[in-house]
Amino acid sequence: MSTVLANPAEMIANGAPRVIHNDAELAHYTETLFHLTALEAPTAAEADAIELLTLLIESYERAHYPIPASDPISVVRLLLEHQGLAQRDLVPQFGTESAVSMFLSGQRKLTLEQVRRLSARFNLPADVFIGQP
Repeated sequence: MSTVLANPAEMIANGAPRVIHNDAELAHYTETLFHLTALEAPTAAEADAIELLTLLIESYERAHYPIPASDPISVVRLLLEHQGLAQRDLVPQFGTESAVSMFLSGQRKLTLEQVRRLSARFNLPADVFIGQP
């Protein structure tokens, strides 16, 4: 890369994005990111700003608002509720309605094939349905 980084201290003094330290800064950066991502055709500089703000926001949120691990049963129940589905709607992923019921009641764990099918159906990574040991 032929571009030399300008004086970072001078850049920050002139308002360049910096590490987020509190929720007020998070709110400001999030609002700015929202406006940038709403642009129909962002310039190269705006695309770089989107990338940088995304990294800064993700870093702060990961440190201050971690998403707790969830068990597969809770995940499936939440998906059913949010998508207005009934247990019988998952028969294609489980094979039978009783298999769905046994899983949701904690009597059975998911098989690898069921994990794959759930992942495909809900367009989520398979590890969401595996849970923490």
